[in-house]
Amino acid sequence: MYVAQPIEWTDRGVVMLDQRRLPGEEISYTYTGYQDVARAIREMVIRGAPAIGVAAAMGVAIGVQNSSAKSLAELRAEFPLILDTLAKTRPTAVDLFWALDRMKRRFAELSAETSDLDRLKRALVEEAKAVHGEKRATDLAIGRFGAEFMPHNGRVMTQCNAGALATGGIGTALGVIRVAFEQGRKIHVLVPETRPYLQGARLTAWELHRGGIPLTLITDNMVGHFLKSGKVGAIVTGADRIAANGDTANKIGTYQMAVLAKENNVPFYIAAPVSTFDLSIPDGEHIPIEERAAAEVTHLQGVRIAPDVPAAHPAFDVTPARYIAAIFTERGVALAPYKESLAALAAGR
Repeated sequence: MYVAQPIEWTDRGVVMLDQRRLPGEEISYTYTGYQDVARAIREMVIRGAPAIGVAAAMGVAIGVQNSSAKSLAELRAEFPLILDTLAKTRPTAVDLFWALDRMKRRFAELSAETSDLDRLKRALVEEAKAVHGEKRATDLAIGRFGAEFMPHNGRVMTQCNAGALATGGIGTALGVIRVAFEQGRKIHVLVPETRPYLQGARLTAWELHRGGIPLTLITDNMVGHFLKSGKVGAIVTGADRIAANGDTANKIGTYQMAVLAKENNVPFYIAAPVSTFDLSIPDGEHIPIEERAAAEVTHLQGVRIAPDVPAAHPAFDVTPARYIAAIFTERGVALAPYKESLAALAAGR
């Protein structure tokens, strides 16, 4: 079954598939500077919380690898700038900061052991590759845990894109759907378009179609209709940040989907790696919500579709934990009360 490859480390640099051009064109770019990787994250060449984490790790590695520093002292002075540049790209996805913290810790360990710059550079490249490899393994585990909750025969709804394009593996939410489908479950996916960036219409529909999984594309304002009358057996989405109490930030439109699911007795699930947990914040009120450019609402691929009026674009919303039936992770399934179950999974218990 086809699996998209959104990012790859090569001898030439970090190669990314430009997700802004899908599904019409499959174009990849090679980045050799951390500033360019940061720009690619910010401008959504690559998107999706786990994939952003992979890109951030590779951005640190390429920044160190191609640094002009002649000594460890010079590299130590440059390293915080690399981290800061990447940290300023997308504020909501906690995987970005998880990856940067991991690379920061590895740099500290290495620089305490050796002043050999070549050795240090090679080790950071290997660390970035390890992040990518672990994301692939994580997706498979999430898929296996979550598939058990999917209907044997029926419709499943998702939101935005939480497939291979968003993770670098098989996907989180779409990984669950993919594993269930491969197990023989007769699943048909309802895919809301996910305005204003159309990640559902452009990316999720493309991934499912390429993978041979039956789907129907719907507009965002059809969600309530299909949850009421469409015999939907489950909803599964990804996540960009999960607070200690289980409140979850995901692409804008997820909250209203969860509320409508509750009203219509459709179980609503989250599929996300443990790296998406942010147990340092008590609830969703503390999750920063990225505000993107108004032009992404008033224009579609550069063409104005609205008059010259103010437009809002909060890129994410927060679904309260009370609407979430379960959270699928690579370490198991979290159930309410989430404060206890998430803490146990984070601790590896």
